[in-house]
Amino acid sequence: MNQAMIQVLLPSKQNDLPFLLNAKNCYEMKLIHCADYGHMSRLCSDSIISALRVNDERLICTATGISPQSVYEHLVNHSEAEPGVFESLSVIKLDEWGGVPADDPGSCERFIREKLLRPLYITQDRYISFDGNSKNPQDECKRVQEQIARHGPIDICILGLGKNGHIGFNEPSSVLMPHCHVSQLSAESLQHQMVDKMGSKPEYGLTLGMADILQSKKIVLLVTGKSKKAVIQRLLSQEITTQLPASFLWLHPNAECYIDANAL
Repeated sequence: MNQAMIQVLLPSKQNDLPFLLNAKNCYEMKLIHCADYGHMSRLCSDSIISALRVNDERLICTATGISPQSVYEHLVNHSEAEPGVFESLSVIKLDEWGGVPADDPGSCERFIREKLLRPLYITQDRYISFDGNSKNPQDECKRVQEQIARHGPIDICILGLGKNGHIGFNEPSSVLMPHCHVSQLSAESLQHQMVDKMGSKPEYGLTLGMADILQSKKIVLLVTGKSKKAVIQRLLSQEITTQLPASFLWLHPNAECYIDANAL
């Protein structure tokens, strides 16, 4: 990450206001307008597969939820025709609900295992994951950070856009954390569809930090959902603020934003 990127991660010291920057003189995130959710998923999966063909020894970071679900289905379907592309693939889970067992129906762990790891035959030695039920979440974050230092940086980071502009559990705030950390979940995050499936409700989040995400070689952001029109408009304004963590993706030299037309 260059020096300009590091500076914008710092909180504002003037009047304690959220840091704000205009992205128009920075990198241009590539906007890809898609006819619908299915079109978005196909285009995104094609982009990922093309990158894997160039180098199959990739570390990809995987978000969970509806936004990337069909992308993963396309990847799994393609693995039948071109299995060699996925044989050396490694995965790191973007985030996890804190205090939720791995086998809970609403856990990120269960989602990733069912949608990606098992069908792609990704073994445990090629998987980095937060334990959401760890008795010491701070130590768990340190453990995952050490794994990133050993195996990173991330080659392809797959993200969804939260209703409040979060990516992972990097929630809107006056400051953003650079590395793996325990996150206080916003009201919007606690209303996520995954929470409805849980036997026990999450107490906090564990997530990769903003620097971990921005140091990825390639980022894909999936934007879908009829309830996200307002946050999409804020993102497209290109104003960068800690109150909209996804806006920092405008600073990345290789970011693609796939927008479902039905979300606009």
